[in-house]
Amino acid sequence: MQKQLFTCKQQGISLVGLIVVLAILGALAVLGMKVVPTVTEYMAINKAIAKAKTDGSTPAEIRNSFDKQADVAYITSITGKDLEVYNNGNGLEVSFAYDKKIPLVGPASLLIEYEGTTEKQKGKKPAKDGGA
Repeated sequence: MQKQLFTCKQQGISLVGLIVVLAILGALAVLGMKVVPTVTEYMAINKAIAKAKTDGSTPAEIRNSFDKQADVAYITSITGKDLEVYNNGNGLEVSFAYDKKIPLVGPASLLIEYEGTTEKQKGKKPAKDGGA
């Protein structure tokens, strides 16, 4: 009788595959570490404009209140001058929009466009020129 050799196919990941997977995970981790601070700042801005809206009754008071809260919350992307304060018929509303450019590698960068408002409904705010 002939001796039969049993060959089992190996399962798992090779060393090259492991290095590729770790490189991808590392790149995603670095990207996450660069993006998370901008997202937390955006959330702080949303909280600050909501508080500024309740604290102030005029656009100047709202902007001043936002500037005070921005100092406390380490908000550096926008100031009170960058806020758009407008009347929607039911009272004053506050909105903002800004871009955050995050350098990645060499000339490559990530551009995130942040915007927010204190309006409850997700409708469009009125145009500045009053037109359609």
